[in-house]
Amino acid sequence: MKKMKKALLGLAFIATLMKKRKKETKDEVKEATEAVGNEMEDAIDTAAVKVDAAADSTKVKAGKVLEKGADKMNQAAEKLKEAAKK
Repeated sequence: MKKMKKALLGLAFIATLMKKRKKETKDEVKEATEAVGNEMEDAIDTAAVKVDAAADSTKVKAGKVLEKGADKMNQAAEKLKEAAKK
């Protein structure tokens, strides 16, 4: 009887430990999931900022190229006017 009682108490103790451990593991998984989610959001935000910066840079470069092209067209037009006067 005593052995059986000790065995049952031992099993109850083990079951209690397992249940507590399961909750701790669940909490750790939840925290890890939240941390990964936050890191993903930060990475996405950083990528969005980089894309915006690249787009702005491209717009500036395109504007400069267009200005140079317009200057060359104006120069060519001036040359044509001068040639037409001669």
